[in-house]
Amino acid sequence: MLAFGDSITNGGGELQWGVALQSWAMWVARGLALPYTCYAVDGARVEHVVWQQIPAFSRLTDGCGPPAGYQLGCLYIGVNDVRLPDWDPAAFSVGFRSALEFLLGRCERVLAVTAPLDLGRPRTPARVSELDEVISTVAGELGTLLLDLRPWGARNLVMTDHVHPTAFGQINIAERALAVLSADGMRVAVRPSTLIQFSPSWRMRLQGDWTYVYRHAKVTAWSPAVRGRSAIRSLLLG
Repeated sequence: MLAFGDSITNGGGELQWGVALQSWAMWVARGLALPYTCYAVDGARVEHVVWQQIPAFSRLTDGCGPPAGYQLGCLYIGVNDVRLPDWDPAAFSVGFRSALEFLLGRCERVLAVTAPLDLGRPRTPARVSELDEVISTVAGELGTLLLDLRPWGARNLVMTDHVHPTAFGQINIAERALAVLSADGMRVAVRPSTLIQFSPSWRMRLQGDWTYVYRHAKVTAWSPAVRGRSAIRSLLLG
């Protein structure tokens, strides 16, 4: 299995009730009992996938016999693109198509992933809808599988930044992806949720709830300031 993307696919972060925060794509690979190759990088945008991650993969595999073949290729990108002031759906579409086409040339199946509509703070649902429309359209035109995360999100699954999945969130995404892959004929060897063990005490639960409330309050208070600065920037730039 081969994966490209940003920090969500790269994984890593805080434990959640003793469960390590690992990439959804890694959990998918474990669920399918497949070897896993990942080139995802924190903070990546689609241009990083096209101009850095894919070339890095090619440098290590091209010229070493027949082109490397994979049973599954995964691409989850766009979360960083859509949250920046220079968001350009047309430019993203070009890069996203290029990345999917590369995966299609190396993989038996390719899985693309949309972003949750309740993404980031301050919210930008119109932009995220544009992003998801591009992802859905390009995936449909190229015939790749699609994991639709537009309605996804819950207190226990997403961090207070409303961007990064928690440890349980990564597992939840993986199980949704495995359901899509299973429906397309792939054999799922094991469900990721059966590979973890946790038994939080009431103190751990209470500490987790208070930590979430505190961090969420900070993000909520910070969001209006960000929105105000963005509005001023737009006025100045015309």
